[in-house]
Amino acid sequence: MLPNEEIRTVKWFLLFFYIILVGYDFFYYYLFPAFIEHEAVGPPSKFFYLTYILLIILIPIAYYLNKRNKQASIKYVFFISYLLVTFIVDILSFYGRGASYKSGNLIEVFLLLSLPLFLSRRYFWLVSLGVTARYLLVGIILKTSYVIIPIILIAVLSIMAFFLLVRFQGYVKAISTSYDKQLEGIVKGVIATLELKDPYTKGHSERVASYALLLAKEIGKLSKDEQKSFYYACLLHDIGKVHIPDRILMKPGKLTNDEFEIIKSHPVVGAEAVDNVEGIKGSLSVIRSHHERWDGKGYPDQLKGEEIPFLARVAAVADAFDAMTSSRSYRAAMPVEVAYQRIIDGKGSQFDPMLVEEFKKVYPAWIKFHEKYPWLKEWEFPKEVDL
Repeated sequence: MLPNEEIRTVKWFLLFFYIILVGYDFFYYYLFPAFIEHEAVGPPSKFFYLTYILLIILIPIAYYLNKRNKQASIKYVFFISYLLVTFIVDILSFYGRGASYKSGNLIEVFLLLSLPLFLSRRYFWLVSLGVTARYLLVGIILKTSYVIIPIILIAVLSIMAFFLLVRFQGYVKAISTSYDKQLEGIVKGVIATLELKDPYTKGHSERVASYALLLAKEIGKLSKDEQKSFYYACLLHDIGKVHIPDRILMKPGKLTNDEFEIIKSHPVVGAEAVDNVEGIKGSLSVIRSHHERWDGKGYPDQLKGEEIPFLARVAAVADAFDAMTSSRSYRAAMPVEVAYQRIIDGKGSQFDPMLVEEFKKVYPAWIKFHEKYPWLKEWEFPKEVDL
């Protein structure tokens, strides 16, 4: 699921989760007994309020996960917490009086019917099997056959939800494939334009993206979708150079201070140019901040240490390595051994110390890529990115 869609879906999920859970309990335990059955109102036991204590605790947890960009985890936290606390409440409330057991909430129907919206089979199986297991265990512990009815209902709703999930996944995959092809076409055109303008950087974007992706995989923090977005952003990291005059971009000698200031504008220009491209929004920092330094002496914002976005720090190592190991208008390529040592020497000054340690681990894979790279080939967009 696209990150923005995941965020919107989770927000609506939480809103309806609270409304349905609280609304149903209020109706079932207060309005229904008072105005229809004319019986005493209130929940079956004092343990019932544990559920609402949980709901209050989950609010700051959801807020924290949202701030940490872990929206996909929120639904798991809410469901698992709800499942455990309602199981405990049922056992504490009805143990020893199994014949009087009546439980459940309309929220469980909502949880099952909302499964297709998240496009996740893992979450589908967790919810459908989790709710079923809860009723089975309650029935066994309380020795009541009442649980047969909700289990049958869960099975029916799960089957319906599964068919809808499969259809939704098919639609999303088709749309995603079409979008990826369009994005690849845009990236290919932009890179071709940039490399026509500056032939000395031919292949540079492709190599930086490949190096950076190898390093990101070694670290293991990015999901498949995040890796794809990161790869595209790395391909476009120098897009801002399109606005640099040829006389500066291809100058064989040393740049003047004014000329260097113009060169330093390309990260900001590049980030602004692709600001509205949906497929790389989460990785825009790669374009804007790949020339920042760990010691704060980089550009354009003079960010320091962990102020520099993580993905930009990864791209910076890859960009520096390829810049040193490929020929430019003002110098020949350096040996890879020299480039390696300069990356090591830049630990804590130019580069993130942690990333330099990870670079040491992935360096053999970089050398393998460097040696096999067809340096004289015409640039081609890869048929697929190995994510």
